[in-house]
Amino acid sequence: MKTKGKKDKVNIITLGCSKNLVDSEVLSGQLAAAKVAVSHESPKSDHNIVVINTCGFIDKAKQESIDTILEQVELKKQGRLEKVYVTGCLSERYRQDLEIEIPEVDAYFGTMELPALLRKFEVDYKESLVGERMLSTPGHYAYLKISEGCNRTCAFCAIPLMRGKHVSRTLESLVEEARGLVARGVREIMLIAQELTYYGLDIYKERALPRLLNALADIEGLEWIRLHYAYPTRFPMEIIEVMKERPNICNYLDIPLQHASDGMLAAMKRQITRGEMEELIVQIKDRIPGICLRTTFIVGFPGETLQDIEELKDFMTRMEFDRVGVFTYSHEESTQAHELKDSISEKEKQRRAEEIMELQQEISLKKNEEKIGSVLKVLIDRKEAGKYVGRTEFDSVEVDNEVIVTSATSLKAGDFVEVKITGAFDYDLKGEAISPSRTRQV
Repeated sequence: MKTKGKKDKVNIITLGCSKNLVDSEVLSGQLAAAKVAVSHESPKSDHNIVVINTCGFIDKAKQESIDTILEQVELKKQGRLEKVYVTGCLSERYRQDLEIEIPEVDAYFGTMELPALLRKFEVDYKESLVGERMLSTPGHYAYLKISEGCNRTCAFCAIPLMRGKHVSRTLESLVEEARGLVARGVREIMLIAQELTYYGLDIYKERALPRLLNALADIEGLEWIRLHYAYPTRFPMEIIEVMKERPNICNYLDIPLQHASDGMLAAMKRQITRGEMEELIVQIKDRIPGICLRTTFIVGFPGETLQDIEELKDFMTRMEFDRVGVFTYSHEESTQAHELKDSISEKEKQRRAEEIMELQQEISLKKNEEKIGSVLKVLIDRKEAGKYVGRTEFDSVEVDNEVIVTSATSLKAGDFVEVKITGAFDYDLKGEAISPSRTRQV
């Protein structure tokens, strides 16, 4: 497809989670392989086509997606763009409404319609290119999406409506893609899915995440493997055993719990009790002392009382999670919870969220202060204001702590360096690089 004698240039804008980012990277790879000029969130204005990969998870994300669509449509009206395409979760869920409300968009596509989107560029989808993503992350880390969709039935969640049922990728395809990423310089891979622990049940008739982890850990040059989004109900402890045995699997687990009040857990249809969650956390910590546990909570779910918040705070105090994120409840159409009355005001939801985070701030500071004087392996991400910024194995990208590093020798992104921790803040550490200045060994 050509316009005015010039080749098209496509800019992809990604909103939402890391799973969306991977989808955009796959789209970029398919276009680039077909010799279509493509960029990701380019600051330049040298493109004539925009593809917006939207998020439709909660109200704030939906609004951001709509605002972005309107901004790009305005550029089209001004003659600065020729085509605007919209894909992703918002488009999957609200396509008919969007087509009516924002008809200036040239075409809308769902989450599983990549071949149809590619045809707009006269490009055929090639299965062989799935692992040939055009990375939008810095070259030393990447995400690896091991499955799509979710079979869970949490009352608040619209993801199954947008992403469908759980579908695992084959172990062989994942290992091949990971090898390719490492060959390109990637040193850290973050495994992502709507639900990691379900991996393999559909194609192997067993929970195959431990087998996948062992296969990935065998890849030479892959120094960190990180696990995101593991469901707590019937959690397979074999995962922890593999983590314990393989040194390049980070002692880090992202395990969203969502609440701690039994009443709220039942209302949210989480299929677990507070007692069972406490038992699981104790077991994990016993098997890997010092493991970093990250979790998320939702406050303001219909019917939540101040006593429920107190129970959640007590749970947090007892469990002392290393990392915590808090969402305010979003009343989503077509979810089971939408039948309930969303009676808690947005102001009160926000107040409860701030109360939870104030408690976590105290816990985080205490845990960080305990690290002063220790020596930690740090992966350098960037240089900023004359200092280096990196992460330990206990910190994932963007959502967790960072380490501010001073070094007598020059470092670069992707270097691993031993750092002596000299100071602690609520959510970050600072330290000095010590000899040897850099290492790339597991």
